[in-house]
Amino acid sequence: MKIELKYWFRFSLFNLVIVAVLGSLMRYKIGFEFPYFDQKHLLHAHSHFAFTGWITQTLMVLMVISIRNLFNENEINSFKRIVIFNLICAYGMLVSFTIQGYGLYSISFSTLSIIVFIIFSWKIISRLNSKGNSVPGKNWFVAALLFGILSTLGTFALVYMMMTKNIHQEYYLASIYYYLHFQYNGWFFFACMGLFWNKLCEYIPEFNKEKSIFLMFAGACIPAYLLSTLWMKFPLWLFWLVVASAFIQVFAWGKLMLLIKKHVVELKSKINKLGQYLFFFVSITCTIKLLLQLFSTIPIMSKLAFGFRPIVIAYLHLILLAVISIFLLAWLISFKHIDTNRWSLTAIIVFVVGVFLNEFALMIQGIASFAYFPIPYINEILFVIALILLIGALLLFYSQIMGKKDSQEIKHQV
Repeated sequence: MKIELKYWFRFSLFNLVIVAVLGSLMRYKIGFEFPYFDQKHLLHAHSHFAFTGWITQTLMVLMVISIRNLFNENEINSFKRIVIFNLICAYGMLVSFTIQGYGLYSISFSTLSIIVFIIFSWKIISRLNSKGNSVPGKNWFVAALLFGILSTLGTFALVYMMMTKNIHQEYYLASIYYYLHFQYNGWFFFACMGLFWNKLCEYIPEFNKEKSIFLMFAGACIPAYLLSTLWMKFPLWLFWLVVASAFIQVFAWGKLMLLIKKHVVELKSKINKLGQYLFFFVSITCTIKLLLQLFSTIPIMSKLAFGFRPIVIAYLHLILLAVISIFLLAWLISFKHIDTNRWSLTAIIVFVVGVFLNEFALMIQGIASFAYFPIPYINEILFVIALILLIGALLLFYSQIMGKKDSQEIKHQV
């Protein structure tokens, strides 16, 4: 089987650059005068393109690569066409959402992207169910795809409200959080875990026997959606179910970390130094994310979190950037899907620093907002941080155009 790996992942990295450009542009509009684009339209373009053009695009390719032995050449070519259609939808949403926000063209491309994802999911799940018993991450992949399909219900609810102009604030927010939850904590998280679990079982066969971690995460995922809607009124029994789901996820993550710690020496021998640092960073940020979910079940904490926009933005960026995006970059670097040279090493460092500074600044802004204390020049600071992220993304893409220059020398350093 032949897949032009460098070609597809260069596309992914170029899309990451576009995501960073849109993020920088939005930050510039907040801090300075720039009337040429509508901020809400940019926000929709930014989020849809980040999800479809950067994360989903990369996960699709990595998922096919990880189970490529299940497919023949014709099926691989079929997946190539699916990936191309996904890219077309992503760029269609990028342009149409930027120009018109929610409208005929943007909704059409969004709907087409959902159809493409469903076709991709059906083909993967069908083959995993028929021939995938040898794939350790099978359950994670199937759950990821099903949660991804489930998330589309939130999209359709939003489109219905936009088209009918009948927007109820609580239903609107509930639909947004529904979509985000089953994308972030469903499709993205479970797909990453499927990739990771395949590697764990390849390196350490005894991980094949461990089923409880998947069962706990999968069982907790659906009720955990209500963690995003704690501002609504729930029956007491339902509230405690939500609390239990948060505890179960923390427990499952802790169990996974202990298992990895037990075999950390073996795992370190398989992953280069840079990959080790990046995966360690992801483990820390994912731990923080799960603990924040747990703390949000405390009523006063929930009211504070959902009552201040900087807190919500910080949390969403924690997952999208610090957990999922860094995981994908760690994976691409660790398993040689992209070239490792001086430029790429510099780029990764710059990007990770930007992610850290972004979370730190948003955290400070969020804490200050509790006391209604404005942070001087915070918008300008966040714009500079957005530029750091953009520079990191640009350098990483440029490093792949440079090819394998200095790669051999760098291998001994990472």
